[in-house]
Amino acid sequence: MTEETSVQSLDDSKLSRDADPATATPATQDGGTTAAATASTRFETKTPTQIALRRLAYDKVAMMSLGCALTFVLLGLFAGTINNLRGVDPLVGDTNLIDVGGYPLFTASWEYPFGVDTGNGRDLLGRWLLGIRPSLIISVTAAVAVTVIGTTLGLLAGYLGGIVDNIVSFLIDVVQSLPFLLFAIALVPIAVNRVAGIKGGFIPDDQVADIRFWVLTVVLILFGWPGLARLVRGEVISMREREYVQAARALGVPTGQILRKEILPNLLSPIIVSLTTAIPAFIAAEAGLSLLGVGLREPAVSWGLTIQGAQHSFMQHPLYLWMPVIGLSLLVLSLSLLGDAVNDAFNPHTRR
Repeated sequence: MTEETSVQSLDDSKLSRDADPATATPATQDGGTTAAATASTRFETKTPTQIALRRLAYDKVAMMSLGCALTFVLLGLFAGTINNLRGVDPLVGDTNLIDVGGYPLFTASWEYPFGVDTGNGRDLLGRWLLGIRPSLIISVTAAVAVTVIGTTLGLLAGYLGGIVDNIVSFLIDVVQSLPFLLFAIALVPIAVNRVAGIKGGFIPDDQVADIRFWVLTVVLILFGWPGLARLVRGEVISMREREYVQAARALGVPTGQILRKEILPNLLSPIIVSLTTAIPAFIAAEAGLSLLGVGLREPAVSWGLTIQGAQHSFMQHPLYLWMPVIGLSLLVLSLSLLGDAVNDAFNPHTRR
């Protein structure tokens, strides 16, 4: 009886040592650690941003749109290099390539795949490549500035409330009540005349083109930020009453740190969506204003300017008009589809 009791006591003590992590054998500890690591790897959690990027990576339409947009970006960046390799200067015309009436002697050739423009004989492929640059520079600059301004003012108005909210809301209402097209038409000549008055009444054409470039960018920024600011303000108003924000306030966390670390990360989705949808909208706006004569002007090179010059000779030289129209449509369409895909990827209520 005593021997059986001793054997049973030894078995119980062994089981208790194996179950207790402090007294378990090395083999038991290694096995438990491996199992825990396997379980943690299997059930590893991902942030909403990682989930959204994974969904975006498996979206075929998004990847095709991204590839098309990146192609245009690379063509715009290396437009000068491509023209140098071709041995063609798109800024210099050749009257030997046009007839007495100014129309091209040919539609297209191996040296000039898109032909030459009417009246000057300048290479249209080189100008098509150079025309990508101002559209992308203006649109990306305006979109980034709109995102920064709209996010900052929306954060301050939504979180602080009171007089700050009233001022920002009043500015949003005022800007959104202004007619965009009339304001753009009026502001460009005012800025040019203002600079001309400072410099003695004469400005070279290249400086006029630069002034129009930056005035157009400012106009797009001025009329672009209120929409994002209103969106961010509404989101912040709903977030500032949540438990984690109230807990941070109770602990005495500074306002700037609460905005940066508690509220701003939760606004990443609408901010990214706004940025990706603003770029194609600004590209189309720049081309439209240049076509109407209130945007860029010679000697600047732009798709809108090319369309403006080609509309009077479409019947004699249709390729002159179709190439910038096709390029503009493809770029805007690819960026718009990419923006829709980003919106769907970051929206938990959608499945593509």
